[in-house]
Amino acid sequence: MITRRNLLKASAGGVLLLGGAAASRSGEVPGGMLNPASIDKYVTPLAVPPVMPASSSAGEAVDRYVVGIRRFRQQILPPGNPPTTVWGYGSKGIFGTPGPTLEARFGRPVQVTWVNELLDKNGDALPHLLPVDPTLHWANPGGGRAKRDSRPSFPTTPGSYRGPVPIVTHLHGGRSAEHSDGFPEAWYLPAARDIPVGYATKGSKYSDFAEMFTTQYGVSWRLGAAVFRYENNQRATTMWYHDHTLGITRLNVYAGLAGFYLLRGGADDLPAGVLPGPTPAFGDPQGTKYYEIPVVIQDRSFAADGSLAYPDSRMAFDRFAGPYIPRSDVPPIWNPEFFGTAMMVNGRTWPVLTVEPRRFRLRFLNGCNSRFLTLKLVTNPHGKRPVPAALPFWQIGSDGGFLTAPVELDTLLLAPAERADVIVDFTGVREGTPLYLINEAPDGAFSSTAGYADPATTGQVMKFTVGRLTGQDTTVPPDRLDLPPVRPIGTPTRTRKLALIERMSSAIPGGGSSALFLGTAEGAVKAQMWSDPVTENPRVGAVETWEFHNFTTDAHPIHVHEVEFRVADRQPFGGAPRPPERWETGSKDTVIAYPNETTRIVALFDRPGLFVWHCHLLEHEDNEMMRPYRISP
Repeated sequence: MITRRNLLKASAGGVLLLGGAAASRSGEVPGGMLNPASIDKYVTPLAVPPVMPASSSAGEAVDRYVVGIRRFRQQILPPGNPPTTVWGYGSKGIFGTPGPTLEARFGRPVQVTWVNELLDKNGDALPHLLPVDPTLHWANPGGGRAKRDSRPSFPTTPGSYRGPVPIVTHLHGGRSAEHSDGFPEAWYLPAARDIPVGYATKGSKYSDFAEMFTTQYGVSWRLGAAVFRYENNQRATTMWYHDHTLGITRLNVYAGLAGFYLLRGGADDLPAGVLPGPTPAFGDPQGTKYYEIPVVIQDRSFAADGSLAYPDSRMAFDRFAGPYIPRSDVPPIWNPEFFGTAMMVNGRTWPVLTVEPRRFRLRFLNGCNSRFLTLKLVTNPHGKRPVPAALPFWQIGSDGGFLTAPVELDTLLLAPAERADVIVDFTGVREGTPLYLINEAPDGAFSSTAGYADPATTGQVMKFTVGRLTGQDTTVPPDRLDLPPVRPIGTPTRTRKLALIERMSSAIPGGGSSALFLGTAEGAVKAQMWSDPVTENPRVGAVETWEFHNFTTDAHPIHVHEVEFRVADRQPFGGAPRPPERWETGSKDTVIAYPNETTRIVALFDRPGLFVWHCHLLEHEDNEMMRPYRISP
């Protein structure tokens, strides 16, 4: 039997698994999966996400949007392959995955009505595209008002949930009031005509937040929608929006629910013309050249018919075929991690971008469910790993805006949800030169000894072809940039010792994962479930150090909602502290907590409300590795 430990060893050796099967020579993997090696690379141009069309009128003090969530078909695989049915955000007929980019200005509020339009042409609710494990602690609309947002009990192992789909959108990196943060229990179903009798149509926190919003802004929420407001009074930075529904975030994001939110202006931005531009704007004519491009990298697997593939049983991870309920604690469908077999960039597999021999600004986002990325620019994508870098990245920003100074890097490490604002200088590169963005992180749980992604598939990301220079580049070279200062947070007055914990099931020989937890490490280590009382409750104005003691075998990207923090240090258990990495000198909202180490962050908590902190490996988040926390007045 393949256990978790054996799976990690297999991935370290270069075996790529999904559904427990490696690719065969026939062009498909067992079970009707599309062989990723059969997908043509670098034949599809990189898609640049368009800008979200606004619904507000000229002269208003607020930028208003009505954004729907719909099902549609998108050509993700190269032409000649079937299109893929996905979900995505959009407005006024412009829908996609990733969704259109929301462009925001410092100090100018954005108000978004997020509408759940997961309906068929008759107005009936659509089921999920992917298998939903109803045995987790999740939204559970079928439990009705009394048992929504709970872990249901079953006498025998159930099948996948097939009812109407709940959604709620979170602005990742946003500093928002609690009613607009996308709290996991503030979900809502579409306004469908066929919602089954007895179903809950909204989560347990939805009405509370709707009332708060109406009281503050005089705007009511309607059935099948929520209205969120983003004040945009933080540092200019790269953010992203994505679904955050309790217990199915992994599925909703994998189905396509993600997009960029770019905040510009204010004292923490640079003047126009210093950095490469332009970036897309609404109404741009076709063929407009962009020198600033948002780039989201995601891994996906596909069936032979072009549909998204995602495991429908625990067999996909460790071959465990049960028994499940009531004889073990192993969820029957949930998988501890997911690693797709193909790389998708801005909604297309292995695309190509023609660049000029000048500077480009690339805003990278790791949008994968579980996969870490170690990115590098090389001339030979098939070269023996590690491949020598051909061009450096100049990282100028991360999650919370600009760094203290530009950092020159041969490799760019991004955990899921992390962002990197990067300058790539193609100046002087000969016309016609091909360059490749590759990934040298493993096809499995991330560690320093886990090997490399498959060089033929997931070890490649996209291609750049250097074309002809069409105009003078007047931007500032990255090594000469003077970045806005990063303001100090203050001196911490309290330290919280927190724990990252994995529960291994006795039902699986060798120990398979049944759940992951966050908890406390004040003396004895104690795992806390999502439903347990709040244990982290800083007061408004408090500056605190949070220590993440990682007792698991995985590296976890820990995201704290609402705040921007600084990475203080990391310390191996029993060892000496080491400072943050060079690219962690700015503000962050997501930090990598390595196994058998303590990772320390410092944050100022300056807005009251109910928020969450969690692991951003989405499979972990969906099975207990998320906790509510409250900032008290």
